[in-house]
Amino acid sequence: MNDISILGLPLANPVVIGSGLLTDQERNIRKLIEKGAGAVVTKTIHPRPPKGLDERILRLPVGMLNSTTYSKRSVDHWLGVLRSFAEDGLPIIASLHADTPAELAALAKDVEATGCRALELGISCLNEEDGLEDDNPDRVYAYTSQTRGRTALPISVKLAVGEGLQDRVRAAIAGGADAITLSDTIPGAAVAPDTGELELNGVYGYSGPGLKPLVLAAIWQLRKRGIELPILGGGGVTSGRDVADYLSVGATVAQVYTALHTDMYETLERIVAETHDLVGPFAAQESRGAIA
Repeated sequence: MNDISILGLPLANPVVIGSGLLTDQERNIRKLIEKGAGAVVTKTIHPRPPKGLDERILRLPVGMLNSTTYSKRSVDHWLGVLRSFAEDGLPIIASLHADTPAELAALAKDVEATGCRALELGISCLNEEDGLEDDNPDRVYAYTSQTRGRTALPISVKLAVGEGLQDRVRAAIAGGADAITLSDTIPGAAVAPDTGELELNGVYGYSGPGLKPLVLAAIWQLRKRGIELPILGGGGVTSGRDVADYLSVGATVAQVYTALHTDMYETLERIVAETHDLVGPFAAQESRGAIA
């Protein structure tokens, strides 16, 4: 696979590791690249890392629920790690969020100074302490535009499928986004059979195969409606067939995450190998809007 790029990063293949607990440590990220990932998105970096939260994952028959939020590691820690990645020329996308657009913009500026080459704005996490009840176009525009005003780095805005997606995508574009990551987790719940109460004590982020049809439909619809910027598609990627499906409906690359919670490195190597067999030389595919 040749001539793939996303957010200015040249990639060996279109399999990108999504942000999550598995990308919260430097050694994991480096090994994921070593094992064949086209790029890796860090765990979301936040100016005020969460403390004392009951962060857990719950495996379901299909997919996973998680009550996690942001990296517990400090900004200073991450700035050092990102600087090391940049010195080694690794294809790393820094996931960022903050409590206000101004704080996010300032954080992006600090990350840019490390030599990191690409950002993903993780502004749609529904597991925040008060939940995310109103991810509307005005909010998306504010976070995107203020960040764009402080950094020249390529930016992907991570959004969740659901009501008003097209308007939120257009708000991100108006704010200066270079790409869209779709989808963040969506609200999910499971009932504990012994108590009848909700597992994890609430509604939290669902990821896994059940998300894939929703995201495929959303990407296809966005392309039909004239959205041309690159899309990092993800949700339920467990095989090379899933990656190929995302590319077929118009994604530029595909993110994989939940499947890696089982045999992380072996699973990644299998997905990359299957993708190569199915997709073939990527230069022959249409890479919509990729930033060279």
